[in-house]
Amino acid sequence: MRAPRENLFHLLEPLLAHVEHPARYIDHEWGACEEQDGPFHLCMVYADVYEVGQPNLGVSILYNQVNAQEGMSCERCYLPWKDLSALMRERGVPLLSLEGSAPLASFDAIGFTLAHELIATNVLETLDLAGIALTSAERDEDDPIILAGGPSAWNCEPLAAVFDAVLLGDGEESIVEVCACIRDARSEGVGRAELLRRLARVPGTYVPSLYETRVDETSTRWGYAVPRPGEDVPEVVLKRCVNDFAATPAVAQRIVPYAGIVQDRLSLEVLRGCARGCRFCQAGMTYRPVRERPAEQVVAGGVEGLEASGHNEISLSSLSTTDHSQCAEILSGLNERLAGRGVRVSIPSQRLDAFGVEMAAAVAGARRGGLTFAPEAGSQRLRDVINKNVTEDDLERAARNAFEAGWRRCKLYFMMGLPTETDEDVVGIARMAERVLEIGREVVGRGVKSGVSVSISVAVLVPKAFTAFQWAGQLDPDEVRRRQQLLLHEVRDRAIRVSYHDADVSLVEGALSKMGRAGFDLVREAWRRGCRFDAWTSEFRFDLWQEAAAACGLDLAEVACEEFPLSVRLPWEHTSPGVDKGYLQREWLRAREEVTTPDCTRESCTGCGVCPTLGVRNVIQGVRA
Repeated sequence: MRAPRENLFHLLEPLLAHVEHPARYIDHEWGACEEQDGPFHLCMVYADVYEVGQPNLGVSILYNQVNAQEGMSCERCYLPWKDLSALMRERGVPLLSLEGSAPLASFDAIGFTLAHELIATNVLETLDLAGIALTSAERDEDDPIILAGGPSAWNCEPLAAVFDAVLLGDGEESIVEVCACIRDARSEGVGRAELLRRLARVPGTYVPSLYETRVDETSTRWGYAVPRPGEDVPEVVLKRCVNDFAATPAVAQRIVPYAGIVQDRLSLEVLRGCARGCRFCQAGMTYRPVRERPAEQVVAGGVEGLEASGHNEISLSSLSTTDHSQCAEILSGLNERLAGRGVRVSIPSQRLDAFGVEMAAAVAGARRGGLTFAPEAGSQRLRDVINKNVTEDDLERAARNAFEAGWRRCKLYFMMGLPTETDEDVVGIARMAERVLEIGREVVGRGVKSGVSVSISVAVLVPKAFTAFQWAGQLDPDEVRRRQQLLLHEVRDRAIRVSYHDADVSLVEGALSKMGRAGFDLVREAWRRGCRFDAWTSEFRFDLWQEAAAACGLDLAEVACEEFPLSVRLPWEHTSPGVDKGYLQREWLRAREEVTTPDCTRESCTGCGVCPTLGVRNVIQGVRA
């Protein structure tokens, strides 16, 4: 029998005096939905601490969408930090929702956002704290239906045993349809097995228990999934796609947090999708097509959102904001409407080839922080391999425009371990940073008081599903560390700061990205040994992951570094964002040949297959330069 819905904050409250940051666990924030009557109740879970999960835009969108439906309510839950979770286990307090302090086990459905692969052990920790069985097969008839979605749902196979259903693609419409399906089935007294079959008939909904894994000569060692005999489910589940993006609300974030959060600003999603075609970028493939929000809607949304939240900064969020055909109009409109209010308008990362003099002036506004650019590779040859389609001239021009417009700090993002990368490419990262620093000194001056600085952030390539590099092996961690040291040795100016991703963290992420359903044994064993908050540098325990892998008969480096032939069936091919496998195969071959592919929003169709497969199209508000 499902746990009763009741407010149990009186059990949690005495524990808050004994933990760090008790404000993480207090409800009634300004802007939260307080009318939680139901009768259908969904709890959206971001399986990390409040200050990390609260600003997540995807959770905000779905929270608002469900609460806007008559007879449906949505609450939120974040994973308590280790101090509180230990006390909760000691005192027998179950995991509670934030708004109503109701046990998670009392909800009709629970939805997890899979923000990244390293959240896997936190998902298990959340369910265990809630007193809910870890796997779908172990749950009782009345237990909540456990849903998932988000950026890392594209290879959810290592967690397939956990979820009753996975929502692929845009969730604005599908979350409501899935909730309605669960509600109706429950009201009719339908059993759990039949309820899951009904969910599988909702477009864009993947029900893992209705598929089985086969391993044969056409597959990797992880196998591939096919419908179970007798189950009427699609061989390939296509994602959902909201083509009329302008019909969705411009402002999703309306809740004002009590505590400081990691992205304490108003975030506006100005466009969805990207057609640049960077071959390492999963989001660039899985969020297609490109759909721009009209400039006037963004500007009005910015003013409305600030009034509702009290923020003093707006972030124009997307995969490539400066690609928006009306980006300059958006920036100038916001600066005009917000003049004299001390509000900063920021863009998370600027395209080098789109950041001209006009853009620099428009982004500047009243307050200037640092600017971020992403060359990704240290040589033009390697940028052609990854289809970055920017040049060193683009970087130099963008840097000069930025420094002349008043910025003093510049951050550059790069990747290490890209296919065909050489030591010369690594050294090229240092040379590019030195050139940007030199441009800053030419423009601003060479004294210490000029404040000119450049920082480099270097990630390790983790080949991801539905990218052109999904067949590639990850760089061996020892070789990653050697190249990192080479880069550090080559950076000689103290005004250039270098940071890089931990090779062991990237290795675990890479292993989870490549595995099929057998990966669940690894995740569960790591969780049992104490792995929690693996995305936190202070909490990541590589030794425990190694022990867990050994207990499962696995070698993490062997898993992550394995290359796949183009001919095999990959573990995630029964789901699809609409991108043709043949297109990705061609892109992998073009990468090997160092041949670039154009952006279809600027030139002709490149044949990725998304538009005809999903019946959608690019929606561009103006003319892209």
